[in-house]
Amino acid sequence: MNVFSFDNTFEGLLTLVFDSYQQKRFPDEILSGEGSQPVLFASTNTIETDDRKAERVWNGIVKHSSEENAHRIYRVFLADLPDTPKLLVKYIRLIIDSNKNEETNFSEPVVVEFNKLHQKVCREAHRINGFVRFQKTVEGSYYASFAPMYDVLPLCIPHFRDRFADQQWIIYDLKRNYGFWYDLKNVSRVVFDDLKVNPQNGQLHSSLLADDEKLFQQLWKQYYHSICIQERKNDKVHRQLLPQRFWKYLPEKGFHSL
Repeated sequence: MNVFSFDNTFEGLLTLVFDSYQQKRFPDEILSGEGSQPVLFASTNTIETDDRKAERVWNGIVKHSSEENAHRIYRVFLADLPDTPKLLVKYIRLIIDSNKNEETNFSEPVVVEFNKLHQKVCREAHRINGFVRFQKTVEGSYYASFAPMYDVLPLCIPHFRDRFADQQWIIYDLKRNYGFWYDLKNVSRVVFDDLKVNPQNGQLHSSLLADDEKLFQQLWKQYYHSICIQERKNDKVHRQLLPQRFWKYLPEKGFHSL
């Protein structure tokens, strides 16, 4: 059994593909990150990330399909699921080894699975763009956090940078414990070791909130309920458009401070 491991970065996965072709053996199992469990009675081929190798694989994907397809592969990588690396290696091999563009070859099961997962990741990113609620801090900056199903934060940052270009903000992924900080000029990745936030609803500790933040949250909640027409409520459609797992992060749904 061929077992490969990599550092759970996109560049690392592309390097894994390069080394697989170079060694003329492809993974039966792929371990990613420090928490991966080793496979019994099998030696592991540990891949060292190499940006030059990764770039060559990226260019190969673009050459055999399209640049947009290469970006789709990156978005699927952000699904952050245990079986995603193996799916992507199969998909990339199909793309590179074929004499024709396989992007729309839906007779191939790997293409169907790839596109379904891509739709799910894009849908999650779209939801985050629409459902994030910022909280104003005592320092005058804005903070928002949530635990998305997929690792879509990198896909959302361009939207928030354009939409809130005149504000300093932090958007944080509680599930994966990292976020991005915008200082009016640049966006930087940040990690907090002791974040004073309620992990159940993303609400900052009251000592970190601006004096008028609680008032604005209450006003927003009152406005939300005042425009609701009880006779036209459709809970089924409401849950389809706004999945219940997001409710706990929304002040209009009544999250509570620590």
